[in-house]
Amino acid sequence: QLQAFGGGSVQAGGSLRLSCAASTRTFSSYVMGWFRQAPGKEREFVAAISWSGGRTNVADSVKGRFAIPRDNAKNTVYLQMNNLKPEDTALYFCAASGTLERITSHIGDYWGQGTQVTVSS
Repeated sequence: QLQAFGGGSVQAGGSLRLSCAASTRTFSSYVMGWFRQAPGKEREFVAAISWSGGRTNVADSVKGRFAIPRDNAKNTVYLQMNNLKPEDTALYFCAASGTLERITSHIGDYWGQGTQVTVSS
């Protein structure tokens, strides 16, 4: 089971850190990813990180502003979001998968519920 939290309302230029906690002892064997979906839009891949943390994929739309660290000891993956823009407003949720290629292609083994991020101008 995956649980995302840490969303909220911020002004443009602000920062937020989302957390996704996994209730499984096999967390460290999964690739973890973040997605977002804005009202009326399709789900968008945001970022993913390999099980060891050695490889990441980050969408071009957030590259240089978002980072995706993970802490396997805490069964948690984070999404550090800096320099937020109004277009980052969306429901953010996390997922677990077997490979970076699969999760980047929206193929997840487990999906969590979302946490809302709202960025005002």
